[in-house]
Amino acid sequence: MRRIEQPGPLVPERIQWLEARGRSFRLTLDAGLPLLEAARRGFAAEGFCGGTLNMRRGALGPFAYVMPALSKTQENAAFYSDTFRPAGVTRLKLGAMTLGERDRAPFFHCHGLWREADGHLHGGHILPEETFVAEPFEVAAFGIDGAVFTAERDPETNFKLFGPVASPSKGARTTGRAFALRLRPNQDVAGSLEAFCRERGIVSARICGGVGSTIGARFDDGRIVEPFATELAITSGLIAPTATGAVEAALDVALVDYTGDIAEGRLVRGDNPVLMTMELVLEVIEGR
Repeated sequence: MRRIEQPGPLVPERIQWLEARGRSFRLTLDAGLPLLEAARRGFAAEGFCGGTLNMRRGALGPFAYVMPALSKTQENAAFYSDTFRPAGVTRLKLGAMTLGERDRAPFFHCHGLWREADGHLHGGHILPEETFVAEPFEVAAFGIDGAVFTAERDPETNFKLFGPVASPSKGARTTGRAFALRLRPNQDVAGSLEAFCRERGIVSARICGGVGSTIGARFDDGRIVEPFATELAITSGLIAPTATGAVEAALDVALVDYTGDIAEGRLVRGDNPVLMTMELVLEVIEGR
């Protein structure tokens, strides 16, 4: 399997995780607010400090983003491009967001695809400090109670990355078990999730959100993304038993690589290692 050496020491715990409680809900992001504040208010209204958010449309402006890029130093295995600030209103095609905290303040990690005012389709990493909601739009969300994604310095990648940290319950209404996870580099996404579920006796789970990067990509229809640095959003995902009883993960994704090329599809199992990080939430499906 493909592998990219990271600049720092290997962290023994390859999956950072916490069990929590959670609930799906829908919310409307209000126009005129920073995207971060609109998301924070929507989660707070349901009693949550954070979780995941999935967008299938939406209008943003002002809007700012970066793309994956090659690193100019030895401090990181890959890096970010300069900031892009397209004029006019940008129309989201899709996006996945993890809402959490950085430096004890709300923060998000969000990847997506969008069409800019000039009609061109682009993708990348949306910047919370400079992105605003241009028109109200509804999104699907999943709140977690008992854990919060917190940005902390990661010695392995030399980035400040989201990972789940225990948080006192806020008393939000929840409907079931959930696991907040961060996958570390150089492990297959599907295989890691399958092993995690097998070890805990989880037969079925829905993947809520999913933001991270892979070392290129291999799709189940044979398509290959060769450039090694991507920004990836999981658009849908399910872990379920096969006819033989084995647990398998089906992951549909959208990504942009460092050349600007965009790809969408279902990842092949066993050949899509994490580049820097992959954060997501598993909602356990009980009774299956």
